[in-house]
Amino acid sequence: MAYTINRTDGTTVATITDGTIDNSTSLTLFGKSYSGFGELLNENLLKLLENSSSTSAPTAPLKGELWFDNNTNNLKVYNGSSFEPTGGSTSQSTAPTTPSAGDLWTDSDDDQLYVYTGTAWLLVGPVYTKSQTLSGWFIETLAHSGGTSVVSSMYAGNTRVAILSASTFTPSVTQTGFASVKAGLTLNSTLGAVFDGTNTQASAIDVSGTSNTSGTVIAGGNFLRSDAADTTTGALTIDNDTGLIVGDAQELTVSVSSNDVTIAQTSQDKDLKVTVNDGGVTKTPITLTGSTGAIGLTGDVTITGNLNITGEYNSSVSNITTYDDAFIKVNSGNGEADAGLIVETGDTDDARLFYETTTNRWMAGENTNYSQVITDSVATTNGATSQGAVIKTDSSGIFTVAGVELSAVGSAITTSDGSDTSVPSIGQVVAFGSLWGGSAKTVSTSDPSGGSDGDFWFKYEA
Repeated sequence: MAYTINRTDGTTVATITDGTIDNSTSLTLFGKSYSGFGELLNENLLKLLENSSSTSAPTAPLKGELWFDNNTNNLKVYNGSSFEPTGGSTSQSTAPTTPSAGDLWTDSDDDQLYVYTGTAWLLVGPVYTKSQTLSGWFIETLAHSGGTSVVSSMYAGNTRVAILSASTFTPSVTQTGFASVKAGLTLNSTLGAVFDGTNTQASAIDVSGTSNTSGTVIAGGNFLRSDAADTTTGALTIDNDTGLIVGDAQELTVSVSSNDVTIAQTSQDKDLKVTVNDGGVTKTPITLTGSTGAIGLTGDVTITGNLNITGEYNSSVSNITTYDDAFIKVNSGNGEADAGLIVETGDTDDARLFYETTTNRWMAGENTNYSQVITDSVATTNGATSQGAVIKTDSSGIFTVAGVELSAVGSAITTSDGSDTSVPSIGQVVAFGSLWGGSAKTVSTSDPSGGSDGDFWFKYEA
């Protein structure tokens, strides 16, 4: 009579006729009256005792069957499609292909543990692979004078990059790159570690360095300070019309309005000065006086272009003004107009020396009474032919006139007056007795010779 072999759930595994065996499972099943069944029975019992211990899985396992994997020394159970560990994790280089939720797998290449969620393998840890070495956050306890502190150290390739701490302390044991630990995040000082990215707020900036990482990452030492004197090698642009304000009372301002620039001294009645260093001596060549609005210039002034003055010119140093130029030009750039020199007097019109453009001659005078200034070109050597003209001598020192009317030119000579009598020089004089009534009148110590009717002579003793 054949045997019908059933599973626990009642399903049939095999039907074995008398005198035969069945190898459809990991065990050998034998029928009634099979010769030699004792050996096979004992082998089946041993397989059950050792859970089919072998380097290879049973060839015809049943769901729920145990197998001790000699390769991994793990006890595994058949889940209907594959053997999986009954406890711990499966250790192999690739993930199991038929896992169940909750299964563990150790990646033997990376030394990382995974758990199967039912849909995917989830890394349990560590977060770094074997070749990456210690990387990521690592919880440590550091000793210091006040006790111990639990910190989170950030590692990258087995190098501690930063320490996250809830308090500030100095480690008792030297920590490379961390002479002290600050409350918050402290970076490793030996790495030159920095924060890179966008930061919306910072309580302080390290100004100890001036080497820029790039054109957009600028060292703290290259920023201008507002709490101390500082220097910039670049141009400083104030891109608003309010401009520049200087002084504890904001005395100096530089501002712009409608593209006009204003430099202002805002303190009442205070001066705006421009100073220079002249051989180590501070001098003030320009002073804008706040109390009067006057402009003070000290030193030589060179003007290129026109100097236009509205108002009076006053010299407080000397009554005489000197000029190095050979000529002083007035009325330049205007239409023809009388121009010259005016001397202030008490008259209605001051004394003037000017050039009259309508007559092309120099005029002089005062109180509106002006006459021509005589020049060589308007004088003549012959007053007889140029009546009314100014007379000058000719090349021989002689000048000619039609007649001369003299007032008293001396005193009459009396017989009792033997002394000389001075008379004004009136030019060439004919000797006394030249002509008188058409006749010669002679005074001599000798008798005259010849003569005409009516002549008379005087003879006196020698």
